[in-house]
Amino acid sequence: MKNLQLPGFVLSLLFYCGVASAQKNIPINEPDQNKPKLFTNLPDRIPVDISHLKSLLAVETGKEVSLKLGNEDLPGFNGKVISVVNKYNNINSVVIRSSNFNGAILTLSSSTKPNGTVKFTGRIISFGHGDLYDLQNQNDQYILIKKNFYDLINE
Repeated sequence: MKNLQLPGFVLSLLFYCGVASAQKNIPINEPDQNKPKLFTNLPDRIPVDISHLKSLLAVETGKEVSLKLGNEDLPGFNGKVISVVNKYNNINSVVIRSSNFNGAILTLSSSTKPNGTVKFTGRIISFGHGDLYDLQNQNDQYILIKKNFYDLINE
């Protein structure tokens, strides 16, 4: 009679390798579509004056600032400057924590192109709320456009 221990062991090992899994399934966070909205009382589009944007980039850390939003009827974005960065003589950024919109942060950056034109980018965002504002240039006018949080952020 032949010894069947070695073939039995090899067969068991092959079966174990076929069943064993080396990868774990990573849980996927589903977006919370029920986050409260922070900017419900504000319009979907708010024009912003370029001179106000330039003045925000010239402040120092720790200062209280205000960004006028649209016309006189809208509340301004008031807050404290928590970060200022100037890089390469043509990139400036500022981060402002809001004092009148709970948990919101304004990030604003500017870059100067070689031809001298200045481009602004930024957004007002709160990670605890379901809406935000994105700063966009439309026809040489900067406008804050309201968007859904999960249109820009993936978890």
